[in-house]
Amino acid sequence: MILHISGRGISRGRARGPLLISPAPISFLSGVDPESGVIIEQGHPLQGTGIAGTVLAFPYGKGSTVGSYVLYALSRNHHAPAAIINAEAEAIIATGAIIGGIPMIDRISQPLSRLRNGTIVTVDGDRGEMEYEGALT
Repeated sequence: MILHISGRGISRGRARGPLLISPAPISFLSGVDPESGVIIEQGHPLQGTGIAGTVLAFPYGKGSTVGSYVLYALSRNHHAPAAIINAEAEAIIATGAIIGGIPMIDRISQPLSRLRNGTIVTVDGDRGEMEYEGALT
């Protein structure tokens, strides 16, 4: 079963990958290693997890505006998420997604807590929607 979940398009493009959900905000400056794409923030629920090629879903970004450039560096190093979903986008993550060419949506019609890790999803930043291949929790 494929569910079409609406949202708001933030960064253009279309990408597909396994969903990786963080219940906590993410800081890309000092929270994600730009060389490896691994979350390094101490105590973060996804500490030690690689984000490359995933559809990374998290509530919102936090931290310095330099985080935008970390997202760009991740993209140039081929360690960026395939796409990003936020509950509520803010400028740091939106700017990083745009300059890094990472499709991004926010304000989806389902809470992040209803989505399942590992589910294959397609994010369409042009249309502001996500195709979710599976059942919600």
